[in-house]
Amino acid sequence: MELIKFKPLLKSTLWGGDKIIPFKHLDSDQELVGESWEISGVKDNETIVDGGKYDGMPLNTLVSTLKEKLVGKDNYLRFGDEFPLLIKFIDARQDLSIQVHPTDEIAHRQGKERGKTEMWYLMKSDKGAKLYSGLKKQITPEQYKQMVEDDTICDALAQYSVGEGDVFFLPAGRIHAIGTGCFLAEIQQTSDVTYRIYDFKRKDKNGNYRQLHTKEAAESINYTVLPDYRTKYTPVKNEGVALVSCPYFTTAVYDLDEPMTLDYSELDSFVILIALEGKGTITTPDAGETTLNAGETVLIPATAKELKVTGTVKFLETYV
Repeated sequence: MELIKFKPLLKSTLWGGDKIIPFKHLDSDQELVGESWEISGVKDNETIVDGGKYDGMPLNTLVSTLKEKLVGKDNYLRFGDEFPLLIKFIDARQDLSIQVHPTDEIAHRQGKERGKTEMWYLMKSDKGAKLYSGLKKQITPEQYKQMVEDDTICDALAQYSVGEGDVFFLPAGRIHAIGTGCFLAEIQQTSDVTYRIYDFKRKDKNGNYRQLHTKEAAESINYTVLPDYRTKYTPVKNEGVALVSCPYFTTAVYDLDEPMTLDYSELDSFVILIALEGKGTITTPDAGETTLNAGETVLIPATAKELKVTGTVKFLETYV
């Protein structure tokens, strides 16, 4: 089984910037690229294998072809032929809308297939970049609806100044928004269910306000107030540092300047490596060798039980 890369899906957005194409070293003149979907099994937005034996194959077709050899036995029983994670790079030239995602349970009640839990890892963002994560004061669903109507909902949200290396875990139900100047990697459940709460009264290119989902969002918000929503960790060189562990994904960050062997002999899952900085090489005994350079995302099949990373490279490791 070989190591697998995909052709990115570049998404131009109202708020998109100019960081993604040079970061990924792409030959493209596409403008306002807000998102690069690196690995996606979302219906009608599947990423396509780039090179190798399965070149040109959509991700979910790859899963149905390789089954547990690709994703692991338990994951295949749990998710079937749909790949369970969605990986993105996001570049915000303007504030994104204030939004929330439902839990699986609430999504089912609302007629959706599943909810969405996600996390952010901030890369080299603009000076003064900020984002919203969570409520900073207690409000009721009725107060929430009134604050959206009054354009004061941001007054209830915790806002953070952010920089490279900051991490935020966003369980389903937590209000959030990526702010102007943020450049980040996002890991999430395979789901495109997003409820837009507030969009700063912006209009699209046709002069229309974008749709808000006030009712669905009110049902989905977790109104619990926490003292701090930032994920705290201590960076360490040349070893994995745990960031997030939840039922949907487990993520660590590695900052290497010497060779390291990663042992997956006890893991029944695929692994995704998301390169944030530098240049590296991945070698496995049975799956050959590939690059792991800044902007690249590599899918390691569940059959790979060991891989060696060389070079000077920082990357996220995530699996289910």
